[in-house]
Amino acid sequence: MLGIVLGTLRHRKAGFAGAFAALLCAAALVCACGILLDTGLRGSVAPERYAGAPVVVTGDQSVHKVIVKKKGKRKHKAKPLAERVWLPASVAARVRAADGVRGVVTEVTFPAGIGAPEDGREAWGHGWESAALTPFTLREGRAPAADDEIVVDAATARDHRLRPGTAVRVESAAPGTYRVVGVTRQALAHQSAVFFSTAQAARLSGRGGMVTAVGAHGPAGAVEAAVRGTGATVHTGGDRGRAEFLGAEKARVKLISMGGALGGTGLLVAVLVVSGTFALSVRQREREIALLRAVAATPRQVRRMIGGEALLVGLLAGPLGAAAGVPLAFRLRDEFRGLGALPPNLDLVVGPFPPLAAALAAVLAAVAAARITARGAARVRPVEALGEAATGRARLGAVRIAAGVAVAAGAAALTVLLAHLDTEAAASPVTMLTAIVWTAAVALLGPAVVRAAIAVLAVPLRGLPGGGHLAAANLAAAARRLASVVTPLTLMIGLTATILFVQTTIGHAATRQAREGTVAAHAAGPRVPHGTAERIRRTPGVTAVTEVLHGTVRVGLENYGVQGVTPEGLGRTMDLDVRAGSLDRLDASGVAVSTTAARRLGVRPGDRLPLTLGDGTPFAPTVIAVYGRGLGFGDLTVDRDLLAAHVDDPRGTLLIAGAPPRGLPVADPGALAEAGPAANAEVAYVAMGLIIAFTAIAVVNTLAMATAGRSREFALLRLVGTTRRQVMAMLGWETLAVAVIAAVPGTAIALATLTAFGAGMTDGPPYVPPLGHLGVLAWGLLLAAAATFPAARLAMAARPAEAVGARE
Repeated sequence: MLGIVLGTLRHRKAGFAGAFAALLCAAALVCACGILLDTGLRGSVAPERYAGAPVVVTGDQSVHKVIVKKKGKRKHKAKPLAERVWLPASVAARVRAADGVRGVVTEVTFPAGIGAPEDGREAWGHGWESAALTPFTLREGRAPAADDEIVVDAATARDHRLRPGTAVRVESAAPGTYRVVGVTRQALAHQSAVFFSTAQAARLSGRGGMVTAVGAHGPAGAVEAAVRGTGATVHTGGDRGRAEFLGAEKARVKLISMGGALGGTGLLVAVLVVSGTFALSVRQREREIALLRAVAATPRQVRRMIGGEALLVGLLAGPLGAAAGVPLAFRLRDEFRGLGALPPNLDLVVGPFPPLAAALAAVLAAVAAARITARGAARVRPVEALGEAATGRARLGAVRIAAGVAVAAGAAALTVLLAHLDTEAAASPVTMLTAIVWTAAVALLGPAVVRAAIAVLAVPLRGLPGGGHLAAANLAAAARRLASVVTPLTLMIGLTATILFVQTTIGHAATRQAREGTVAAHAAGPRVPHGTAERIRRTPGVTAVTEVLHGTVRVGLENYGVQGVTPEGLGRTMDLDVRAGSLDRLDASGVAVSTTAARRLGVRPGDRLPLTLGDGTPFAPTVIAVYGRGLGFGDLTVDRDLLAAHVDDPRGTLLIAGAPPRGLPVADPGALAEAGPAANAEVAYVAMGLIIAFTAIAVVNTLAMATAGRSREFALLRLVGTTRRQVMAMLGWETLAVAVIAAVPGTAIALATLTAFGAGMTDGPPYVPPLGHLGVLAWGLLLAAAATFPAARLAMAARPAEAVGARE
């Protein structure tokens, strides 16, 4: 059997090239996703600000929950908080009193910067007493002593040409003009630092009597014992970077979910694509398989032969694809960093497991695809083998029909489930799975679907000039071959449309709600200090100013977007579409909830809603209202002053009713409303673009294989008088017919999936830009043409007489 397998591979290299390319791309995709997942599980961030402190004490940056399962088993879960958790200054006194501890330094951190750093680094303010945590030392000048004095790091001084004696404006929650009195020797790679006097830093932070971190030299065990019971956590070694860069922990969690979702989707697509590729390869060899059956080869032997071929192709493609997945992972890292989804100092973890898992996954996908493909070919009765090879099976088998109906029923169930999911974290993987399962149903029932479509298209095709009649005849005679070509094209159209228009659906709904709900005439932002808002309120002609501040909170372990607004005059600047209750009672003890969040949490006006604010502070407000525009304004709405006390940056956006204020740049409120969903959409496009690219490669492979396998057919047509130009015209009409046939189920799959997604996430229809969808269909047609015509030219390169007489 091994000899037959090797001989088949040696003499049919072109037939297995498509399967090899598909498996190689699948292995690369799975390997890259595995590296992202592994980085999320084991990745670490090197400390910068805290590099000079062996032990760092911070607040606990996670919210915790213990889940009791069956038989009393308890499982502890933790989720990262969005804002920095502050500690009472008394924790520093405990650390100082611990045995063996020396050199204790406290730290306060708050947003403060001079202009915009040229390299996009974050800008933070600190008290000079915490300079030793890095350590920072002075290159020139002295430490700040007065409230209007600052020290800047070397990079900030270079970028803005600062030196001792220079007066400069510092943007913070309380902006003002300061005099530079010192410049440090050091600069941090990913953040800029502005140092104030200790007293001024405490005032600017807005957290009197609190610190963000405590650095110490001494035994970590003694420090842990000293802070036990305070809610503080102790960090040493590489763990100090997690305490310093809060975004790193959130990025790690995102990498875990993104890597798992992408890898799982890639595997499902790979099995579907490779199954179609192997099916086409087997179908092109039906005479050969028929001859084996006629000379007494058993069905088991045929299955073993096809499985052996798939195994060898998988063993060749898997390791090569896994090796290609490593640079692909680094490319993805760079893209995500550029979009701000990954911190610049979170390095990839490249271990042996992801490449090994990717290579194994490619082999398993090849074997699974071969087993699916081999069933029909292996069960042909010997007396019917040669006849079937010549004419093709007339109808689908009962098992395949039953499987197709069952898969379609599963897809329908997933569609119903998707229509009831109202969180993006839950809906996103189900959305992709729904589209893939619908495509699998089309693949199983493909010949019947294609035969019905051909019956409809054949009528206009026969009346078209330039090979139209010939194309109609060929399509009618090759429904099974055509089904193998239509499936990957359907998958590509369905997945591409779903991926693209999921984002437009959610983005359009959010933008529409924000535009309809913003009734203010002017807006300013996004980082306007509270003092500026107070000044504008006193401006003649201004009737109301609403400060809008955005953040996140945890209800249990679930993440919810929250906005803080100033209640006074809210009705003149914002309309949240209140469905129950009233916003008139919005104060520091109340919360308004969107209809989606209220349904998910099971609350209504008058109920208590226990939650955890962004900095870990527990809060149990009373629900005062339920409103309809949650996508545009956030699931929860609270008092602005309450939220400002629990976020790192209390600056926000202003909505202004009345005359525009002087001296402040204002904009159309709708422009700020459109800025929300863009960043998340770009990350999703980059991530899921890999699936689209993989599917596009599969489309090209399958179409090229199908066209190359028709060389004898083309030769016969030319021998009976058909010109090369007529054959190419026939292929042009066939390609157009294939694109049309694939466009119908592909569009139907995307529309069904998007409709269910819209019903769950936006309570409305999907938003599909007509030109965007036409672009998707045109892309499918372009791929089909790009794969078909070059392969056809190669297939007709030989003289017709030689091609007809050539060995298959």
